[in-house]
Amino acid sequence: MATLLHIDSSALAEGSASRDVSATFRKTWEEQHPGGTVIYRDLAAAPVPHLDAHGIAQRFAAPADHTPEQRSAAAFQDELASELERADAILIGTPMYNFAIPSSLKAWLDQVIIMGRTAGEQPSAAGKPVTVVAARGGSYAPGTPREDFEFVTNYLEKVLNVLLGLEVHFIVPELTMARAKPAMADLIGLADASRAKAHEEAATKAKALAAPRAA
Repeated sequence: MATLLHIDSSALAEGSASRDVSATFRKTWEEQHPGGTVIYRDLAAAPVPHLDAHGIAQRFAAPADHTPEQRSAAAFQDELASELERADAILIGTPMYNFAIPSSLKAWLDQVIIMGRTAGEQPSAAGKPVTVVAARGGSYAPGTPREDFEFVTNYLEKVLNVLLGLEVHFIVPELTMARAKPAMADLIGLADASRAKAHEEAATKAKALAAPRAA
């Protein structure tokens, strides 16, 4: 049976655009894969610990020489890496916080990126499709005044594709703060259109992943 690894990182339990659009992708994927498995990690409800000295040191020591703390760190990293390797597709929902990804998502990445296993010359999950729903309150599209402040998709493309070898597809609902900020009231129509387009793209991408790939 097919397996989807679903990561949510927005701190908001309700009202999150990235969670909302990701939910459309997941619902469609589940409809296309009756009996499929979803491995779900909500990084806000159950944060992944940041990579610490024990987690780093165990990567450079023989397992027989690990301290109890290093063994625990190694086991946790193995759990996350195994989830990535087990998945047939990956879904990541992330907002933009201060021009970048949430620290909770960065923590997951730091734990799951393991040189010589998930990263390096032969990444263990190479070629798997990852769909990233990257929501942002404003617009950072090419040609906009804040184009140079876009560090979410730029960063994730390098990490997910270059380091982990994944096939990356971005869905970007923009202007998500239009209804909350009076100064953005004139952009509500564009915001609603962006959200609707993102839901459509999410459903289309989830269906496409269920279709047989050309040989």
